[in-house]
Amino acid sequence: MPHIVLLGDSTFDNAAYTDGGPDVVTQLRGQLPDGWRASLAAVDGAQAADVAAQLAGLDASATHLVLSVGGNDALLASGLLDEPVYSSADALRLIGATVREFEAHYREAVATCLARRLPLAVCTIYHGNFPDPDYRERAIVALTAINDAIVRTACAHGLDVIDLRAVCDLPQDYANPIEPSSIGGAKIARAIAGVATGAAAPSARLFGA
Repeated sequence: MPHIVLLGDSTFDNAAYTDGGPDVVTQLRGQLPDGWRASLAAVDGAQAADVAAQLAGLDASATHLVLSVGGNDALLASGLLDEPVYSSADALRLIGATVREFEAHYREAVATCLARRLPLAVCTIYHGNFPDPDYRERAIVALTAINDAIVRTACAHGLDVIDLRAVCDLPQDYANPIEPSSIGGAKIARAIAGVATGAAAPSARLFGA
């Protein structure tokens, strides 16, 4: 029996933010064909370095893994968005250092997932729904660099990527600036189901060496 396990953070573990509505894993179960299962190993607040602990308790029946992590890593580094700098070069160095640290943890998380020898799909970090347009613009620039690390890691291993920037693209997809609502969760669940079952046609294809 196919069994999808969701790993990562509150992008999947969003029950606390849905105001009583269904969370991502509940909606995913409703999107899957008969005979498929879905379970939640993701934990609200988790960072890339926490994925190994989630995998330690992985159900032996798991057949597919989906990983969405990095938002909390970015959140903890968000102070750089207000860091005073003397030049654009300084700003780029700050972003670069943050991305290097994140990428090291993210590549370890992906390697730990791949060690289970199960199909793995990964998600980018959505842009969120920040009310301040200026802050949102700065956040998008920084997140683009972090998402590049995610996409490059996925490309290196030939992994499917669910681009949550394209999935959660409307204000109603968010319960607050950084958590998916039930509306957004339904869209995330639909994307996961399509990728896992092979029903979704890719909107883009990325080729590496």
